[in-house]
Amino acid sequence: MKWLLALAAAATIFMLSLLVYVFLILAPGLPELTAVTDYKPKIPLRIYTADNTLIGEFGEEHRDFVAIKDIPESMKKAVLSIEDARFYEHGGVDYIGVARAVVATVTGGVQQGASTITMQVARNFFLTREKSVTRKLREMMLARRIEGALSKDQILELYMNQIYLGQRTHGFSSAARTYFNKSLKELTIAETAMLAGIPQNPARHNPAVNFERAKQRQVLVLKSMLKHGDLTQAQFDVASKERLHVSKVAQFESHAAYVAEMVRQKIYEQFKEDTYTAGIKVITTIDRDEQDAAYESMRRNVLTYDQRHGYRGPEAFVELPTEEDLRDDAIDEFLQKFPSSEGLISGVVTAVSPKLIKADLATGESVEIIGEGLRLANAALQPKANRDLKIRVGALIRVMQDAKGKWSVTQVPEVEAAYVSLNANDGAYRALVGGFDFNRKKFNHVTSGWRQPGSSIKPFIYSAALEKGFSPETLINDVPLSSTTEEELKWDPRNDDGKYDGPIDMQRALAQSKNVVAVRTLKAIGASYGRDYLPRFGFDQNKHPVNLTLALGTGSVTPLQLASAYAVFANGGYQIKPWLIQKVIDGKGVVLFDAKIPELPGEDARVLDSRNAFVMDSMLREVVRSGTGAAATQKLGRRDLAGKTGTTSDAVDGWFAGYAGNVVAVSWMGFDDPKSLGGREFGATVALPIWIDAMRHALKGKPEFNRPVPENLAFVDGKWMYAEYQNGAGVRTLDLDAVPAIIPPEQ
Repeated sequence: MKWLLALAAAATIFMLSLLVYVFLILAPGLPELTAVTDYKPKIPLRIYTADNTLIGEFGEEHRDFVAIKDIPESMKKAVLSIEDARFYEHGGVDYIGVARAVVATVTGGVQQGASTITMQVARNFFLTREKSVTRKLREMMLARRIEGALSKDQILELYMNQIYLGQRTHGFSSAARTYFNKSLKELTIAETAMLAGIPQNPARHNPAVNFERAKQRQVLVLKSMLKHGDLTQAQFDVASKERLHVSKVAQFESHAAYVAEMVRQKIYEQFKEDTYTAGIKVITTIDRDEQDAAYESMRRNVLTYDQRHGYRGPEAFVELPTEEDLRDDAIDEFLQKFPSSEGLISGVVTAVSPKLIKADLATGESVEIIGEGLRLANAALQPKANRDLKIRVGALIRVMQDAKGKWSVTQVPEVEAAYVSLNANDGAYRALVGGFDFNRKKFNHVTSGWRQPGSSIKPFIYSAALEKGFSPETLINDVPLSSTTEEELKWDPRNDDGKYDGPIDMQRALAQSKNVVAVRTLKAIGASYGRDYLPRFGFDQNKHPVNLTLALGTGSVTPLQLASAYAVFANGGYQIKPWLIQKVIDGKGVVLFDAKIPELPGEDARVLDSRNAFVMDSMLREVVRSGTGAAATQKLGRRDLAGKTGTTSDAVDGWFAGYAGNVVAVSWMGFDDPKSLGGREFGATVALPIWIDAMRHALKGKPEFNRPVPENLAFVDGKWMYAEYQNGAGVRTLDLDAVPAIIPPEQ
């Protein structure tokens, strides 16, 4: 009897001591509930196209905030069934469960889960994940306080938006986008159950990393939902067998990584670290469909160029163990070093012959490649192939799958490319692709790639010449400079094809991209005048030489500069300033910035006489009708296209700059470490195809643009000219005296 009294006394003392500890020591040190009563979630910067397509997200935490009323019932039921079935009945603490957990912790037994959703909210907002009696007591006390301060729906809302779900993702709405690229409302029951299973252990149950364990947990959630009457048996049977497709990387609705990074940098300049947590939303001027068409065109044409220049051999090799388990581990570890480049999937060769390749891919698949799929790598499959080129077991290759599911060998291109299009009237970006793969190279060639423009600079030289009395009718001698002067020449430029036509009018010379004619024209108007003329188009004067090589594009421009410059011809003579951000909205929906750029430029932006712009437009249209850009008219079937190819010395850079209506665009291709694109490559073969495929979509459904004719122009022999230069006025000929009419082609 005495021992019972002693035990009761001890229990009483323990409880009194515990109460003293709780109320006198723990309670005063509990944090204020402001974090939950005035909840301010860390919502990332999100960037959208003009038509509201998400193209970028930046922040340490991927999170959306969704009001409880907008969370589907199926999502709430799935979470409650597995995490806290009595959530709407208890007062925040499940005392029986907590007692089991405390005893297990004190005695060192098996850890017990007993945290209600309210307790999890308390832990996530205020406490660490330390396993101790003190932390559990603080968690319980905070849970009771939270229940007194918030309604059950408010608590569940906090939980559904705050809980960590792997992949830097917080909240179920963001998790739905991360893992399934869907909104909460679009999720199936099977997908909902898989997300509901993550909170218990986000690392172990992350479906992108541990799909099998996530699947096992999903089945437990479905069984729990069935037990609590949230599912019928038929629904359970369907959901448990549904095949799920989990994304392993962040998914965006459009390919615009370079655009998103440009916006991030601009927003960070103003908002600093708040950029990543304040829920800022940015609407850009980008058109989703044009952006995707530009991206696909650039990728497709770069691959086409790369493959016509042959296979360079496997990227690397790995020695494969003979034991199967060790072999699989070695392949997995090796492939992690070579991430795929959208559609160009890395794989390790496991078997090979001249007519077959078997490979294990980074996607987990094992594939066989035969027939036409081996065409690119045919030389590397021959028995006598050079060892560095030869494909053998353990080789790291790239493969791609076509629309019919057939696999083929490919490779990651070494060459780079860029494309940008603008609204020629107001300067708004329509599409921008800064390189082949943003994840491989962050360098934005559109805005930062200073390269020689080659012949794409010639229209600006001819525009300057119009102001000096020249016209499209002016006859200029197309023969090497050395044949028309007795001076000792330090530089004797030649036409790319080695052909010379003798007297040729300026319009035809531009269409055929005659180097000698451009140099003669610049020589006549003066190199200093030519260079001083460039800034009106937005070029950096200091990046261009004050000598005759200027006519052949030996200065430096970016694709963006070139697009802005051609816009002056497209819009009738106005300089534009490219702009990307249309609107900035804060996390509360308040508009912080609204660009409100006029649709048409004002006269204060005029930099070129309307007649000059019109005549140059007529000459640039001839380039794509009969000259080096003729493929554009042939393939697009429009009569309002205008533009110019550009190829630098030794074909180091290939360009096409052009426009139709109010869309002006530039495409470029070249190597980051400058070298020749190939002896048979020109702007017309490497850059123009990108431009054509992208502009085909940009111009679809748009009527042809007929430019109004300015006053004081005359149409003579099919060419436009200033009215005052009719009847022999102005510069009629250049360098035609006492020289041979035609020089035969060089041998």
